[in-house]
Amino acid sequence: MAKEDMDDLHLRIARVTDDLRTIQQELNCAAMQAPSDPELMEALNSLSETEPIDTLRSALDQMRHFLWFYSQIMDNDPELGDKLRQAAPAKPASDEKPKVESSFLDQLSRADELVLLHHLAQAKQRKPN
Repeated sequence: MAKEDMDDLHLRIARVTDDLRTIQQELNCAAMQAPSDPELMEALNSLSETEPIDTLRSALDQMRHFLWFYSQIMDNDPELGDKLRQAAPAKPASDEKPKVESSFLDQLSRADELVLLHHLAQAKQRKPN
């Protein structure tokens, strides 16, 4: 990535972080008010309100898994990313029927599982303290 791209990414991260803090504060206020306001409690428990929160929770969980994976690669073993890419199945030949592409999040889930397995395998080889 170019320096400008990284700067843009850092700005986006800062904006998202600020947005997440604001969302947390607003949800916290709603949660504190809801027990004393039956109408607010009913509104907060409606499907139209819970669905976006479930979507956000899922996206944050996936991002948390990715960030763990990313930090493991960047902090511990930069060559592990290359090893994982080499272990990934090769693309089908041009005459083969392409398989249904999996989503980025599915690929990410498999990648973090590989990192965990790699970590566990290394842990077995280490001597206990």
